[in-house]
Amino acid sequence: MLIDCGSEALNSLQHHLDPLQLDAVILSHYHHDHIADLGVLQYYRQLFPTAEDVPLLPIYGHTEDAEHFAQLSLAGVSVGKGYDPQETLEVGPFAITFMKTIHPVVCYAMRIEEKATGKVLCFTGDSGYLASFVEFAKNSDIFLADTYLFNGHERHHAHFTAGEAGALAKAAHCQKLVLTHLPQVGDLTQLQAQAQAAAGPAILVALAQKNLKINI
Repeated sequence: MLIDCGSEALNSLQHHLDPLQLDAVILSHYHHDHIADLGVLQYYRQLFPTAEDVPLLPIYGHTEDAEHFAQLSLAGVSVGKGYDPQETLEVGPFAITFMKTIHPVVCYAMRIEEKATGKVLCFTGDSGYLASFVEFAKNSDIFLADTYLFNGHERHHAHFTAGEAGALAKAAHCQKLVLTHLPQVGDLTQLQAQAQAAAGPAILVALAQKNLKINI
């Protein structure tokens, strides 16, 4: 299952998995940096006849943006499936719950539990600080946290600071924190250090990057 599909996502995916082997895609929201490669993925799969080995791809998204939700379906290639953020969504081996975030457009964080093992990955999507993330991310094995801002920009309307990401991971007793949605400018080692200082030594803090693999 692919979580969001922004620019360069398809190229990165191909280092790990044939895109034809995807079973599902799930989207936090419809800003272009989270869906830019979705059309590319659809057109790629369109090159191959729909058959047992290349079934229709379910793409899960919220239905509060009708125009973008409609684009999730492409005849013979993919089918849009709306999720109800008030309900648990079952997708293959995963049970997914949602929390609405602070962002200029409707966006949902996801808590994804592997049912067989109880392992949990929590993805913030895009969000400003919310104290409710402490409970939502509680005891996550991996906390993927939107960390676009260096310290000094706390309580932003759209993104976490590094310190906020670290503090939430610590309060939620997460095992590992991966900083995502990284800024294009600035020293990322400083960003990581700021998150680590807030998270404390017990939590592994890593920067999201190509070919990063973290076992849970």
